[in-house]
Amino acid sequence: MCKFRFTYNREMKDVITYLEEVLGIRVDAVPMAKSDLGLLPMYINESYNLYNVNLFSRDVVFAAPKSEGGLSILQAEKQVLQIRNRIKKSVVLVLGKIEAYNRKRLIEKGVNFVVASKQMYLPDLLIDLRESYHRQDLNQKAKSLLPSAQFLLIYHILSSGLIWKLEEHSFKDIAVKFGYTAMTISNAIENLKNHGLLDVFGEKEKFIRFRYEKKVLWDKASSDNLMTSPILKTVFVDEKPKDLDLLFSDTSALPFFTTLNPSSQQYYAIDKDQFYALKKSNSLVNANPYEGKYALEVWKYKPLSIVSDSNVVDPLSLYLSIQNSSDERIEMALEQILRIYVW
Repeated sequence: MCKFRFTYNREMKDVITYLEEVLGIRVDAVPMAKSDLGLLPMYINESYNLYNVNLFSRDVVFAAPKSEGGLSILQAEKQVLQIRNRIKKSVVLVLGKIEAYNRKRLIEKGVNFVVASKQMYLPDLLIDLRESYHRQDLNQKAKSLLPSAQFLLIYHILSSGLIWKLEEHSFKDIAVKFGYTAMTISNAIENLKNHGLLDVFGEKEKFIRFRYEKKVLWDKASSDNLMTSPILKTVFVDEKPKDLDLLFSDTSALPFFTTLNPSSQQYYAIDKDQFYALKKSNSLVNANPYEGKYALEVWKYKPLSIVSDSNVVDPLSLYLSIQNSSDERIEMALEQILRIYVW
């Protein structure tokens, strides 16, 4: 009997992090309501932790096996079908370690599943994904760097005048330094490696070495369309969130790096985790996508400042966030940024 093993607490968390990194969206797993659990046989509730999740405006169920002993692929297929028929939603298996041949069997059977840091197979969502994005956008998303990988690349390019260098520290030290999980940093480095931008060396502790000088790195990543805007979305509010050290962004940040005057609209970058925490606690005053005293740019990765004693985002992320502007003054300001920080 073919089986896969699963460690719930760790794997569920890792899968959510993996989805957020790859898809660039916030993923919240809410335990299934008792009213829905009551629709399922007792042995299903005893075998799985079930969560309601919204992916690309589609409500799905995440089914995370509780037992470390695992389930047979045949059992998993039958139980997923049963959950789907009773709850009337697509079901995604949340898996830990699973052999390649068992992943192949799940694919052959058309079972949705996610394996942390390795693979997502979501056939039920393919139609939704195609509806949400043009095919060109999907290809770009697949080709682009992970948000965390872009963060590391930009930090390295800008680190000439900084004391802390990525190449002098282990994976673990990098994760601690920037407040990311070890898995997120490992995935980011693997992503950069797969795009031919760096090499990994070391046994017990692993280190990185970028293959090119900073200008060549920037030019290569740009010409290969690996880098994208760090902004997920922009939300306007009437009051600036309290107790957060937000960084100026957009045209509020340009005057720190160029001769451009500041705009009347105040822009701030906010990490997506911070934003969704504020949203969940109803701490955003009159949040809307149109207008407000403050504009909050929700970023895919942690906004970073490299300018001493200032609260402004890094110049290269700033460049990427507004590089498509048609304003001639902004285009000239962006050229100034490249001359100072890349060329």
